[in-house]
Amino acid sequence: MNVVLLSVVICAFGEFIFEGRVSADTDTILKNSASNSSTINMEQSLPSFPEPVRKWIVKCGVLKKQDIRFGRITQHAFMKLKPDQNDWYEATAVQYTSINDPAFIWIVNMKLNSMLWFRGCDKYMNGEASMMIKANALIPVVNSHGDKLNEGTIQRFLGEMVWFPTLAASPYVTWQAIDSLTAQATMTYKGVTGSGTFYFNQAGDFVKFVAMRYKDTDKDSRRFPWVLTVNSYKEFEGIRIPSDMNATWKLDSGDFTWLKLLIEDLKYN
Repeated sequence: MNVVLLSVVICAFGEFIFEGRVSADTDTILKNSASNSSTINMEQSLPSFPEPVRKWIVKCGVLKKQDIRFGRITQHAFMKLKPDQNDWYEATAVQYTSINDPAFIWIVNMKLNSMLWFRGCDKYMNGEASMMIKANALIPVVNSHGDKLNEGTIQRFLGEMVWFPTLAASPYVTWQAIDSLTAQATMTYKGVTGSGTFYFNQAGDFVKFVAMRYKDTDKDSRRFPWVLTVNSYKEFEGIRIPSDMNATWKLDSGDFTWLKLLIEDLKYN
């Protein structure tokens, strides 16, 4: 009984420390975003976009809302940790994203069984990314950072533009037209650059995002196609966004769909 009580106390302490750290980082992101007084006028920016991006901006409804500075996303996810895994792990997550001062923090809780769960935090602040995962919010499992993660996180940030369309007109983002349904976006921030290609359909909806991302952060890691695909859409606060998406790595061994993501709620500003 003493061992059980001690284990409960230790896990609770780990949870307390974890929550304190992510709460402080979240507060910093939101304060920095609120103090940035710059605004983005989507109507004025509209003529500068490639044709399919322009069509998507109109279709998604962001012109009615105009200036989105930050948002809070509530997510329900199913995840796999490795390609040969058969069962999906269920997870819940919340993410805070800042647009004018590019940053986000993603906090996830994934339960493996009655005795083991993971608490994770992906963070992007001041141009630097980090990834932290702890078993039972206490034992470090992953603690990643560095140039390759910084680049890959910018590419992730670009892909999530479909939830925050005002990012399309950010001074940190440039566009290159490819054809009537495709355009490439490049983001440069704090000396780091990342690119990705957006695919749209004839109706103006976003359907796919592809980026060549580093899969890992070690010295031998390579870039592989990282693909986001859309299953369905919902409207939050008047803006139509992809609400059901899959994330897939296209590896030498084959496709590895590791994430099924459902957006349960999205609140702007």
